[in-house]
Amino acid sequence: MVIKLERPLQIGMIGLDTSHVSIFAALLHRHQAADASCLHGITIGCAYPGGSSRMELSYSRVDRYKNELIQEYGVPMLGSIEAVAEAADVIMIESVDGSTHLEQFSKVAPYGKPVFIDKPFATCLADARAIVALAEHYSVPIMSASSLRYASALTDALKRVGHGDIIGADVYGPMPFVHGQADYFWYGIHAAEMLFAIMGHSSCQVHTLCSGGHEVMTGTWADGRIGVVRGRRQGGSFGAVIHRERGSDHVGIHPGGKPYYESLLEQVVHFFRKGISPVAPEETLAVISFLEAANRSRETGMPYDL
Repeated sequence: MVIKLERPLQIGMIGLDTSHVSIFAALLHRHQAADASCLHGITIGCAYPGGSSRMELSYSRVDRYKNELIQEYGVPMLGSIEAVAEAADVIMIESVDGSTHLEQFSKVAPYGKPVFIDKPFATCLADARAIVALAEHYSVPIMSASSLRYASALTDALKRVGHGDIIGADVYGPMPFVHGQADYFWYGIHAAEMLFAIMGHSSCQVHTLCSGGHEVMTGTWADGRIGVVRGRRQGGSFGAVIHRERGSDHVGIHPGGKPYYESLLEQVVHFFRKGISPVAPEETLAVISFLEAANRSRETGMPYDL
């Protein structure tokens, strides 16, 4: 699927309860005057506010981001998810409560338009598989990714090959929990996406340890490699150590340089125009399976097979 239009490509945005709404709108608006940017010629054409009654961080923020889109960018609000899906060329599901994504996607899938589902893709493997099955049934291109996957420090490190093949990785980052979202699906999704970007999507066991505000998820890959996620419940920054055959590279994700949200949005726009996701659905399912297994291991203290 390749979308070519004489007019700007119109995004239909669903779920206005996350800062990503504001960030993406600002980036798209800024680049409308820059013909050389891949973000030129794409705009938010309509939106549906949505919101989840299960999460205070959802229902308390909907009005703020809805009003911002209306007042600063002139985005019309439509009365239903289906109305947005019909009016738009492509769709972004931004709802911060990942447990709502299956229901929302089921309403837009019959329209056959490319859909980006913001993190987390889903909050259980059953929902994730159902979304992928619907996408296949309706031949709908789908993409999901954390912005941290496209942090320039990480993508640059993955291009370096001087130390040989990757034999393991240790990823770290903040990992607060929030009421209404299964533990690691809130912020653990970012570190997990980084880990899978480094290691690939074959893993067969997860063992979780937690102590004193620290969370450690150890994944064993099918080929024997080990990948670790270390999370801090309070504060911290993102980063990784990539272990190769002949050395290790430290990757620090710091402010400054190209924002990783912009890098993500560029990937999303390429996906919208070409209909091919840079992250295969199989990898997205593997990330969700990893997090679900990590949550179960955290509850039992035992390793959990994927």
